[in-house]
Amino acid sequence: MLLLGATIGNAQDRYSQGMEKAFQLWKDQKVVEASNMFERIATAEPDKWLPYYYVSQINTIISFGEKDEEKLGKQLEKAKEFLDVAKAISPDNPELLIQEALINTAWIAFDGATYGMTLSQKNEQLYQKAMELAPNNPRVILSKAEWDMGSARYFGKDITPYCKDVERALELFATFKSETPFYPSWGKERAEEVLANCGK
Repeated sequence: MLLLGATIGNAQDRYSQGMEKAFQLWKDQKVVEASNMFERIATAEPDKWLPYYYVSQINTIISFGEKDEEKLGKQLEKAKEFLDVAKAISPDNPELLIQEALINTAWIAFDGATYGMTLSQKNEQLYQKAMELAPNNPRVILSKAEWDMGSARYFGKDITPYCKDVERALELFATFKSETPFYPSWGKERAEEVLANCGK
């Protein structure tokens, strides 16, 4: 029994070290290496959703502003593939719903005329579900507010009503805690940025 405990402990250490190394690579702007590292961890830890989530997230983030459709397609397909595995491991996870909406948003940002109609509808549903599951998750509130602002801008409407949601998200970032190591923690700086330009 003691041996089993030690083995589990070692596996945990390897997982933590790998995750920390992947985050460091990402911080150092080595996004491809970071994505590959998360991918290796995901393969070694098939029951953990977080490595899959981060592969998906990196591939989505680098897709914003990508002009080459083939490259964009590959990145977003990979993002979706890893997200689907994460969702199978952790169903009804609000962080994964937001991530799916971000993949859709990257497609819309690339070509709104082609993807806008179908994916906008999907995003509305994803944010709605995320809000039902986690009404006090600051990333859920911020992501939905940003989506609502984008829609309002697109239709020439005032974005000011959504500023209070960004304010609420910012308040919640101060107190939001997760028991899970490496749980998503992004969004605070983004919320500050959005709030600074809010209603201008």
